[in-house]
Amino acid sequence: MVYPKIRRLIAARKKLAQLEQAVASELPRELAGLYERYNFSDVESFLAAVRSAAGGRRSVRGPAKKAAVAPKTKKRRRAKITDAVRARVKKLVKAGKSGSKIAKEVGISLPSVQNIKKAFGLVKGRGSKAKKVRTRRKPAKKRPAKISPAKQAPAMPPTPPPAPAAIAGR
Repeated sequence: MVYPKIRRLIAARKKLAQLEQAVASELPRELAGLYERYNFSDVESFLAAVRSAAGGRRSVRGPAKKAAVAPKTKKRRRAKITDAVRARVKKLVKAGKSGSKIAKEVGISLPSVQNIKKAFGLVKGRGSKAKKVRTRRKPAKKRPAKISPAKQAPAMPPTPPPAPAAIAGR
Protein backbone atom coordinates (compact mmCIF):
# COMPACT_ATOMS: atom_id res chain seq x y z
CA MET A 1 0.00 0.00 0.00
CA VAL A 2 1.05 3.57 -0.62
CA TYR A 3 -0.27 5.11 2.57
CA PRO A 4 2.37 3.58 4.93
CA LYS A 5 5.11 4.76 2.57
CA ILE A 6 3.70 8.29 2.58
CA ARG A 7 3.60 8.29 6.39
CA ARG A 8 7.26 7.13 6.52
CA LEU A 9 8.20 9.86 4.03
CA ILE A 10 6.51 12.55 6.14
CA ALA A 11 8.29 11.27 9.25
CA ALA A 12 11.64 11.27 7.43
CA ARG A 13 11.09 14.88 6.30
CA LYS A 14 10.34 15.94 9.89
CA LYS A 15 13.49 14.22 11.11
CA LEU A 16 15.53 15.88 8.34
CA ALA A 17 14.20 19.31 9.35
CA GLN A 18 15.12 18.62 13.00
CA LEU A 19 18.66 17.56 11.99
CA GLU A 20 19.11 20.68 9.85
CA GLN A 21 18.04 22.85 12.79
CA ALA A 22 20.46 21.06 15.12
CA VAL A 23 23.35 21.53 12.70
CA ALA A 24 22.48 25.20 12.21
CA SER A 25 22.52 25.81 15.96
CA GLU A 26 25.67 23.75 16.75
CA LEU A 27 27.86 24.82 13.81
CA PRO A 28 28.62 28.37 15.01
CA ARG A 29 29.69 27.04 18.43
CA GLU A 30 31.94 24.41 16.83
CA LEU A 31 33.56 26.94 14.52
CA ALA A 32 34.07 29.44 17.34
CA GLY A 33 36.02 26.89 19.36
CA LEU A 34 37.99 25.48 16.45
CA TYR A 35 41.09 27.60 17.09
CA GLU A 36 41.37 26.27 20.69
CA ARG A 37 41.00 22.71 19.43
CA TYR A 38 44.18 23.14 17.35
CA ASN A 39 46.07 24.92 20.17
CA PHE A 40 46.04 28.48 18.81
CA SER A 41 45.89 31.40 21.21
CA ASP A 42 43.37 33.45 19.22
CA VAL A 43 41.20 33.37 16.12
CA GLU A 44 43.47 35.74 14.10
CA SER A 45 46.56 33.51 14.43
CA PHE A 46 44.44 30.48 13.48
CA LEU A 47 43.11 32.25 10.36
CA ALA A 48 46.62 33.36 9.38
CA ALA A 49 47.80 29.73 9.59
CA VAL A 50 44.87 28.56 7.47
CA ARG A 51 45.57 31.26 4.85
CA SER A 52 49.25 30.38 4.64
CA ALA A 53 48.41 26.67 4.29
CA ALA A 54 46.05 27.53 1.45
CA GLY A 55 48.77 29.53 -0.30
CA GLY A 56 47.27 32.91 0.47
CA ARG A 57 44.19 32.22 -1.62
CA ARG A 58 40.82 33.11 -0.22
CA SER A 59 38.85 30.48 -2.09
CA VAL A 60 39.56 26.80 -2.37
CA ARG A 61 39.49 26.81 -6.18
CA GLY A 62 41.43 30.02 -6.61
CA PRO A 63 40.82 32.73 -9.15
CA ALA A 64 39.57 31.74 -12.56
CA LYS A 65 42.25 31.77 -15.24
CA LYS A 66 41.54 33.70 -18.38
CA ALA A 67 41.76 31.79 -21.62
CA ALA A 68 44.50 32.80 -24.02
CA VAL A 69 43.04 35.09 -26.64
CA ALA A 70 44.36 34.96 -30.16
CA PRO A 71 45.45 38.30 -31.57
CA LYS A 72 42.65 40.01 -33.43
CA THR A 73 42.94 39.80 -37.18
CA LYS A 74 41.10 41.90 -39.68
CA LYS A 75 37.86 40.38 -40.78
CA ARG A 76 38.00 39.51 -44.45
CA ARG A 77 35.63 41.56 -46.53
CA ARG A 78 33.34 39.92 -48.98
CA ALA A 79 34.46 40.42 -52.57
CA LYS A 80 32.21 42.54 -54.75
CA ILE A 81 31.62 40.84 -58.07
CA THR A 82 31.04 43.58 -60.59
CA ASP A 83 30.64 43.47 -64.34
CA ALA A 84 34.32 44.37 -64.69
CA VAL A 85 35.29 41.34 -62.56
CA ARG A 86 33.04 39.11 -64.65
CA ALA A 87 34.59 40.41 -67.89
CA ARG A 88 38.10 39.85 -66.51
CA VAL A 89 37.23 36.27 -65.49
CA LYS A 90 35.81 35.61 -68.95
CA LYS A 91 38.97 36.99 -70.58
CA LEU A 92 41.24 34.83 -68.37
CA VAL A 93 39.16 31.69 -69.02
CA LYS A 94 39.46 32.24 -72.75
CA ALA A 95 43.21 32.74 -72.25
CA GLY A 96 43.32 29.20 -70.82
CA LYS A 97 44.04 29.93 -67.16
CA SER A 98 42.83 27.50 -64.49
CA GLY A 99 40.04 28.36 -62.10
CA SER A 100 42.29 28.56 -59.03
CA LYS A 101 44.79 30.86 -60.80
CA ILE A 102 41.94 33.12 -61.92
CA ALA A 103 40.56 33.24 -58.37
CA LYS A 104 43.94 34.30 -56.95
CA GLU A 105 44.57 36.87 -59.66
CA VAL A 106 41.14 38.50 -59.49
CA GLY A 107 40.79 38.17 -55.68
CA ILE A 108 37.59 36.16 -55.52
CA SER A 109 36.85 32.61 -54.40
CA LEU A 110 37.07 29.58 -56.64
CA PRO A 111 33.32 28.86 -56.35
CA SER A 112 32.65 32.44 -57.50
CA VAL A 113 34.86 31.85 -60.54
CA GLN A 114 32.95 28.65 -61.28
CA ASN A 115 29.62 30.48 -60.96
CA ILE A 116 30.76 33.21 -63.39
CA LYS A 117 32.02 30.62 -65.87
CA LYS A 118 28.70 28.78 -65.63
CA ALA A 119 26.76 31.99 -66.18
CA PHE A 120 28.74 32.68 -69.36
CA GLY A 121 28.28 29.12 -70.53
CA LEU A 122 32.00 28.38 -70.40
CA VAL A 123 31.59 25.24 -68.28
CA LYS A 124 29.85 22.03 -69.17
CA GLY A 125 27.13 21.28 -66.69
CA ARG A 126 26.27 17.90 -65.28
CA GLY A 127 23.03 17.73 -67.23
CA SER A 128 22.13 15.35 -70.05
CA LYS A 129 23.97 17.49 -72.66
CA ALA A 130 27.31 16.95 -70.99
CA LYS A 131 26.99 13.18 -70.64
CA LYS A 132 29.43 11.16 -72.62
CA VAL A 133 28.29 8.16 -74.61
CA ARG A 134 29.64 5.09 -72.90
CA THR A 135 30.59 2.08 -74.90
CA ARG A 136 29.57 -1.28 -73.64
CA ARG A 137 32.33 -3.29 -72.05
CA LYS A 138 32.87 -6.97 -72.59
CA PRO A 139 31.45 -9.14 -69.84
CA ALA A 140 34.00 -10.40 -67.35
CA LYS A 141 35.19 -13.97 -67.65
CA LYS A 142 33.55 -16.34 -65.24
CA ARG A 143 35.91 -17.75 -62.70
CA PRO A 144 35.33 -21.00 -60.88
CA ALA A 145 33.95 -20.41 -57.44
CA LYS A 146 36.32 -21.13 -54.60
CA ILE A 147 34.91 -23.60 -52.11
CA SER A 148 36.28 -23.58 -48.60
CA PRO A 149 37.80 -26.87 -47.42
CA ALA A 150 35.11 -27.21 -44.76
CA LYS A 151 32.33 -27.20 -47.40
CA GLN A 152 34.02 -29.63 -49.76
CA ALA A 153 32.85 -33.21 -49.86
CA PRO A 154 35.08 -35.53 -47.80
CA ALA A 155 37.74 -37.27 -49.86
CA MET A 156 36.97 -40.92 -50.59
CA PRO A 157 39.75 -43.41 -49.94
CA PRO A 158 41.22 -44.81 -53.17
CA THR A 159 39.69 -48.10 -54.29
CA PRO A 160 42.12 -50.97 -54.84
CA PRO A 161 42.71 -52.01 -58.46
CA PRO A 162 40.61 -54.97 -59.63
CA ALA A 163 42.22 -58.33 -59.24
CA PRO A 164 43.45 -60.11 -62.40
CA ALA A 165 41.03 -62.71 -63.76
CA ALA A 166 43.53 -65.58 -63.26
CA ILE A 167 43.87 -64.86 -59.56
CA ALA A 168 40.16 -64.34 -59.07
CA GLY A 169 39.29 -67.70 -60.68
CA ARG A 170 41.23 -69.86 -58.21
